[in-house]
Amino acid sequence: MQRVGQGYDVHQLVEGRPCILGGIKIPFEKGLSGHSDADVLIHAIIDALLGAAGKGDIGHLFPDTNPVFKEVNSRELLKQVSELLRVEKFAIINIDATILAEKPKMQPYLKEMQKNLAFDCQIDAERVNVKATTSEKMGFVGRQEGIAAMAICLLEKNTIQK
Repeated sequence: MQRVGQGYDVHQLVEGRPCILGGIKIPFEKGLSGHSDADVLIHAIIDALLGAAGKGDIGHLFPDTNPVFKEVNSRELLKQVSELLRVEKFAIINIDATILAEKPKMQPYLKEMQKNLAFDCQIDAERVNVKATTSEKMGFVGRQEGIAAMAICLLEKNTIQK
């Protein structure tokens, strides 16, 4: 059985926080505000994976009311979700994600993000695609008020009975 999931996340750009996307600290004068490290790319991917598996969303599994997740590295959350999927007999077929940001420029970091995500999900890097776009100076992304990310994934569940 194959299942598709989609995810979306957005965080506000603020002074005094690091800009972490795909597990990479990107040099930029602002960072993303959030309870965790606010990695919108990983959060969107987690939501896509959980959605495809019928397991809710990131806020359900890792609530921002729990102090355990304060400042947590989102890569650790992705590893936990990946393991949950394995236990539930899901295999990640592929992940496709898009970062929406006017600045900073993402192109120099996309391959490293892809490698991080693949490593954390224990899949080949060819199964992960990360791209970026701007919003042509329109909306909150265009005004550089925040960064958003969208993701879609395909899971396959082993339904063979023994």
